[in-house]
Formats: sequence, C-alpha cells, structure tokens
Amino acid sequence: MAPLTPISTISMSSGFTMPVLGLGVFRNDDCQPACLAALECGYRHIDSARVYYNEAQVGEAVRKSGVPRDQVFITTKIYDLERGFDGALQAVDDSLKNFGFNYIDLYLIHSPLFGKTKRLETYRALLEAKEAGKIRTVGVSNYSPDHIEEIRAAGYELPAVNQVELHPFCQQQPIVEYCKKNGIVVQAYTPLVRGKLDSPVILEIAQKYNKTLAQVAVRWSLQSGLVPLPKSSQPKRVVANADVFDFELSPEDMTKIDALDRGKDGAVTWNPVDAA
Repeated sequence: MAPLTPISTISMSSGFTMPVLGLGVFRNDDCQPACLAALECGYRHIDSARVYYNEAQVGEAVRKSGVPRDQVFITTKIYDLERGFDGALQAVDDSLKNFGFNYIDLYLIHSPLFGKTKRLETYRALLEAKEAGKIRTVGVSNYSPDHIEEIRAAGYELPAVNQVELHPFCQQQPIVEYCKKNGIVVQAYTPLVRGKLDSPVILEIAQKYNKTLAQVAVRWSLQSGLVPLPKSSQPKRVVANADVFDFELSPEDMTKIDALDRGKDGAVTWNPVDAA
C-alpha cells in the first residue's frame, strides 16, 4: 500500500472520498478548541452526531479555521428517537441549519435500535435526502451484517460506511470481514479505548517506536484499513493523536496487537451491534 499521509483518503461506494483520520467530538460540549487545533494541524475530517449537541460548534469551527468547506469532511448521525421517515427528513434539515452548511458529507443512522421497520424507514429518508443533494453519502453505525442485509433485501443500495466501536481489544472481526467483502468502509470509534490502552504489548511497542500508546493504537487502526476517529477535548492531544504518519508498525507488531482481541468482551461502550 502507498505510504499514508495526513491528507490520504479512502474511496467510498458513493463515489466520494473520505480522509483516513477523523476527529471525534463525542460528549465535547465545547469542541471548538479541539476542532480548530485539528484543522490547523492537518485533520480534514470531523465526526459529530445530533445527540452530541455540538453540530453548530463544529460548523463555526470550520468557518473560523479558514479551511474551505469543500476540504473538510463532516459526519453526523441521526439519533434513535428521531427516526422514521418524516423524523429523519426533519433531522437532516435541522442538522444543515445547525452546521450552517448546504450539504453534509456523511450522514449515519446512529444505531440499529428501535427495530427493522424504523431502520428501513430512516434509511429510505436518508437516501431521499441524498437525492436532494443534502447528503453526499449515507451510512450506518453499530450495524451487524444482519442489519445491513435488511437493507439489501429491501432493494436499497448498501451503506457506504459502517461506524463501530473498534480497537485492539474489540476488533469486530465478523463485521469488518463482511464490510470489506461488500465494499463498505469501516470507521473505528473509541479507537483509544477511552484511555485504557495500558496493555504490556502496546506499551512495549510504543517504547520500541518512541510513540505514545494512543499513537500506536491509531497507527494500528490505519494499517488495518480502518478510518479511526480518535477523540480528545485537549488541543495538544488532538495534535499528538495525528502524529502517526512518520512510522509504520512491522507485520510482527501488527500481529501482536491483533492477538489482543477479546471480541465483544473487549467493548467499552454500548456496542449495540446485536440489537433485534
């Protein structure tokens, strides 16, 4: 594979590209400093959600940064209680108003909760918003292969992206294998395990490369073909988390980290991939 750089992108089935590294702004009530630091140091991808209540702050940060809108990839997600066809259309319009943008690069269904009927109604609405030019790419989050197969069975195009909790201790291998087979990009949220990266294996590897535990985790994610979304509210850590393009983990070290997988037992968030 070609060497990764801060401006490297990955192609999606929608025909658009996505930067390989994104900033997560989960539960960051004052995310402007983090967003501005990210955009200044080279990030071109910010991952928000309606339930984070910071879409407006992200939009304002993009404008303050001076980086042209068309050079920043923006993701948001529809909250479960807003779902259904009409609710989803309203949510998209509200998100556009919050951001102050005339389109959103990627819009995700936040989880598979609330059942098949609402999942499919919501997905259909997002496809309609895409046709109207309000969304460029439609995706899902926390979806299992069974949830995505519902979309195929309904006759809709498959999502271009599936965002799931994914890190060395929860590698979601069945989901990743399915998505790669079906041309679906996998985004990794909580790639830093909420700071719980103190594995002797990762510590040893970090010391070997003179990198932080977080930098090793992000680099592992990138080399695994994922799109990691490390989150920090601290500008210095935001910058440090992106300092991952001047080294490469060896195949042996990748294998050592791969072996840390504990499956679903390794999850540290809600991880609702098995929702009915």
